[in-house]
Amino acid sequence: MFESLLQFWGGSFYLLNKIFFSQAERNNDQEKIRFWRINSWIVYLIGLPAWVIIFLSERNWIAASVEGSGALAMIIGLIIAIRGKGKEPKWFDYIARLAIVVGITYSLYDFGGITTVTQLLEIGVTIGFLFGTYQLAKQNPTGYLWFLLMNSSNAILMLVQNYPWLFVQQLISLGFVLDAFRVQKVKSR
Repeated sequence: MFESLLQFWGGSFYLLNKIFFSQAERNNDQEKIRFWRINSWIVYLIGLPAWVIIFLSERNWIAASVEGSGALAMIIGLIIAIRGKGKEPKWFDYIARLAIVVGITYSLYDFGGITTVTQLLEIGVTIGFLFGTYQLAKQNPTGYLWFLLMNSSNAILMLVQNYPWLFVQQLISLGFVLDAFRVQKVKSR
């Protein structure tokens, strides 16, 4: 029961994040763009604890540490959405990078190296999440491409670890990520 609640909680709010990013890209009105971006970062933060708990329960140390430190990138995104680009604290980046090193190091220690397919999937989740979140936090649309790696790696990870709702949520998220990227590319022409 608790596992189902975590899947619904984490999956729903992360899916809303992708839907809201897509809505932000579909608008030309700066106030509406700002509204959707602020809300996209808020729902991302709300879904974060569920994902961290799931990753920790599966011994996905790399993904858990990056996801946890990702709160900083999400906060950066929220600050930029509220205040504007260039007004975010610089030290957030260093803490997030340190968390990646800690997560990878602990995973290597716990598993005696890279010994499982799930660790490789976690690395895909990590790279996509880190670069995607940072790029989108700084309003760089290439973050959507990194999210494709994150969502596809995470979909496979969730399927392998028997989280069906999160598997489906990741697949649906891929559609919204592709849509946001496509809309942004059309707008930039």
